[in-house]
Amino acid sequence: MKHESDSPNLDPPTWPEHPSRHARRRKQFMDAHRPPWWPENEPWPPNRHFGRPRHRSPFLRRIGCLFVALNFLGTIIFIGAFLLLLNFLGVIHLPTDQFSQALPIGGILLGLVITLLIMASTNLRRLSGPLDDLLNASNRVAEGDYSARVDESGPSEVRSLVRAFNSMAARLGSNDQQRKAMLADISHELRTPLTIIRGNVEGVLDGLYPVDEARLKSLLEETDVLTRLVDDLRTLALAESGALQLKREPTDMAALILETVAAFRSQADAAGVRIELSLNEASPVEVDPARVREVLTNLISNALRYTPRGETVSVRYENGTISVEDRGPGISPADLPHVFDRFYKSGDSGGMGLGLSIAKYLVEAHGGEIRAESQPGRGARISFTLAH
Repeated sequence: MKHESDSPNLDPPTWPEHPSRHARRRKQFMDAHRPPWWPENEPWPPNRHFGRPRHRSPFLRRIGCLFVALNFLGTIIFIGAFLLLLNFLGVIHLPTDQFSQALPIGGILLGLVITLLIMASTNLRRLSGPLDDLLNASNRVAEGDYSARVDESGPSEVRSLVRAFNSMAARLGSNDQQRKAMLADISHELRTPLTIIRGNVEGVLDGLYPVDEARLKSLLEETDVLTRLVDDLRTLALAESGALQLKREPTDMAALILETVAAFRSQADAAGVRIELSLNEASPVEVDPARVREVLTNLISNALRYTPRGETVSVRYENGTISVEDRGPGISPADLPHVFDRFYKSGDSGGMGLGLSIAKYLVEAHGGEIRAESQPGRGARISFTLAH
């Protein structure tokens, strides 16, 4: 099925090619095993740990072998000293020639023990210093000081442990900052509609405002803002906890896209923006239609917000890929890698920065992939595929 509006055809920008099917499947597999606490803007698995065997010297094994050697040599020296004591007490009688031969051997063993003790104490100092610093830093982190860091020193295994701790502390600090920013944003977003509702209700009760249809419609719009905010937060919480349940059913994607776009026609007309449709597939797919509609709603709403009057928003469905493209100012290269991060907002964006993050979660819950492409000054395109 193909439907196109009668708006004039505009040459779209040239976008990078989509990744291969094998690359998409590999990414889907990796995303399925991605820890929920891993930062959105960092690759999983870490490149330095994936695909390459790690050859590290077994430091703890070396320490263990050192102590085994010390115990063995110490046992031999103890037995020798015990035999000498018994010989001195007259309990046993060692031949003089054997005694004279045993003295050099005992001296050599004693020298080995002293050498091994020096090596062990040196290694223990190299090990204990960074571990003491790590213990102190971990106590600071436990008390809420996420700025605690440990200098990387000591054996390679200890340096790796310290590096992992510093990375963990940095992520905890970043998550704490995001949490504080989220609470501030939620407070701000809730305060505005609540203040409007309270002011209007107080004005009505005091007789300052009439109880007419326009007043009630304004109050209803503010309650819709609150409802959307609560729904977004609930969806985000379910997605992050892995409790998001999909109700898959055979769905005509072309019809779903048509219905979603139809809901934006009046808004687009009021903004002087055309919505161009190109739907080249009609076979039903197994998806959750409510969640897919939520993704489309977020993408089309964003596209209309940034598209100037007289320009076009293009919605396409072909080869299993749904894309929404606007002709706005585009996304800056600095913001492009972060558009799907939670609570990330560029300088000219409104809201809480949840829409695209929720869209990403919903698409990945379907086993699909979402991506953003943009060329400054030539608009942006966000496209996604759904596994079915």
